[in-house]
Amino acid sequence: MSKPVLTIYFDGKCYLCSAEIEHYRKKPESGDFAFVDITHPAFDPQKEGLDPYAVHKVMHVRLQNGELVTAVDAFLNIWKNMPTYHTLYKVASLRALRPFLNLGYHSFAKIRPYLPQKQKGLCSDSPYCELPKVHR
Repeated sequence: MSKPVLTIYFDGKCYLCSAEIEHYRKKPESGDFAFVDITHPAFDPQKEGLDPYAVHKVMHVRLQNGELVTAVDAFLNIWKNMPTYHTLYKVASLRALRPFLNLGYHSFAKIRPYLPQKQKGLCSDSPYCELPKVHR
């Protein structure tokens, strides 16, 4: 069996993340992608060569050549490999937009742990996705 074109690591407990991944899965061109839920009990980030804390903070995608890309670059590679999103890929790849895309993505990533979860337990099921302590 050949390596997937992309291996997409996603948070299966996050409603928004899961909805987006399901949207991609329904596209015929995603047939060559592997989707890995980082909240599944069988997921072992170290076996995948991933930092167990970093993979819970931002989206990770492994390219077919083994290179790991994260955050906005992860999405760009998904869109680049899906003809449906080729125009979005071209626009989002514009250098002038990158600071705005990075700001938007990292802002979302910071609040994501506080959003309603798809499954009970929030991060209690994972030793890695602890919510930051609020200082009073």
